[in-house]
Amino acid sequence: MPATTADNDNFKKGDYVVYPAHGVGLIEGIETTTISGIEVKLYAISFEKDRMRLKIPLFKAKTSGLRRLCTNNRMKDALKTLQGKARIRRTMWSRRAQEYELKINSGDPIAIAEVLRDLKRSNDDTEQSYSERQIYQSALERLAREVAAVEKTTEDKATAKLEKLMGVKRPDIAALLVETPTAKKAA
Repeated sequence: MPATTADNDNFKKGDYVVYPAHGVGLIEGIETTTISGIEVKLYAISFEKDRMRLKIPLFKAKTSGLRRLCTNNRMKDALKTLQGKARIRRTMWSRRAQEYELKINSGDPIAIAEVLRDLKRSNDDTEQSYSERQIYQSALERLAREVAAVEKTTEDKATAKLEKLMGVKRPDIAALLVETPTAKKAA
């Protein structure tokens, strides 16, 4: 993990964390269980959106990629990446799709922003294949959840903010942005 992310130790109940393969989750507590006669302490993490609970041994937290939410500076870098020019390589789609999935599952907000930037289409979704739309949507949801947690807002508002930054024009985005404090400051 890059040095710009927060440290990975000493999570406590109520902390929001990012697990690379699943995104933002909430530490429900630390549980102790006995496995093969050995007592093991586990982080119990809930992923509300996916209706899933995950238990990770404390000693495996760092190697599994579990981390705190990214810092504000790291998020600003990710949002800046969204506004950059798309860098679509001229390789087969199947290979690019694998690379995009790896970036999404890395849990790194900048890598996820790169996927969004590269797969963004203005207003016309018919240009995208089904798999492109699926990967785009997966990246958008993953980054929006972390933006929402960092900025303490809803996932819908975070999604609207991301799409506005990318220049995606949808009627429902404008309505969501009107309610956000950042939109009021800009006006």
